[in-house]
Amino acid sequence: SEEVNVRLSAASIAEYRELPEAGYRPIGYLFYVPHAQWSAHREAARMQQHLGMPVEILDTAAATRIVPADPDGFAGATWCALDGVVDPHGITMRWLAQARSSGAMVRLSCAVSSIERHGDRWRASTADGEFEADWIVNAAGAWAGKVAALAGLQVPVCPARRMVYTTAPLAPAPVYPLTVDLDTGLWFRPERDRLIFGMSNPADTGFAEGVDWTWLETVYESALRHFRWFDTLSIDRRACWWGYYETMPDHQPVVGEMPGAPGWYNACGFSGHGVQQAAAIGRIAAQEIAGEPAFIDLAPLRIERFAAGAPHPERLVV
Repeated sequence: SEEVNVRLSAASIAEYRELPEAGYRPIGYLFYVPHAQWSAHREAARMQQHLGMPVEILDTAAATRIVPADPDGFAGATWCALDGVVDPHGITMRWLAQARSSGAMVRLSCAVSSIERHGDRWRASTADGEFEADWIVNAAGAWAGKVAALAGLQVPVCPARRMVYTTAPLAPAPVYPLTVDLDTGLWFRPERDRLIFGMSNPADTGFAEGVDWTWLETVYESALRHFRWFDTLSIDRRACWWGYYETMPDHQPVVGEMPGAPGWYNACGFSGHGVQQAAAIGRIAAQEIAGEPAFIDLAPLRIERFAAGAPHPERLVV
């Protein structure tokens, strides 16, 4: 719903479309919107249209032709056929290979125990010894707050556990877009011959582990409010998984050099939009560290916004 996020996502999609390893599939995004959010959501959709995104504003009749739903309580929907899904693992492996071919050294299972300023450089103590660098990029995801704390810095990233529940194989295979119910927060999309789905639990913060099966009942009850066909689905417990969001107080990332800590660059707190914006953020980080201007204005994402009391919350998070 924020212009800077739309620009970052659009730039990343453009790059993923040209990257075979990304496996970009434009399955589309459909947002069902309740009456209380309809005005703000239409305003955000018009902003996206102004930026060149092929976003359509639909009435509920048109939306239910894309994904069957009980429209009671919904004012309308928005649909963008350009939106889609990618393979984060394939993208990561491609970028790691490129980094290695350019001379980068990648160390795995190498825990960092402390970080300190040493002269005009940073020194990190790790399980494999000490390393020094002119710059440190804090892209540690849900652990970004902990990494910053090792250097005596404060970055307000909070881990939040998210569940991905998976149905048993379906025949025929589902062909729905990624669908979001902004009334309940439910989301679902196809994954091969299955449907995966979930809904955030606001109380599930911190580094809890494992699939929360008790939360599944709440998710199912929410799904049945508008998508009654969910009662025909069965769950494959072995195919479900969980992971962490790296959340921020305003659901917006922190990107840029840390005030008072020269050579420390934050790229974290994406609140569920990480891979969606990763290509653009990586390019911007490289530009700014090299002393070049970023190709997208990131003023709304600087960490200084919290001290100034001027955050602009991102509303479209699930």
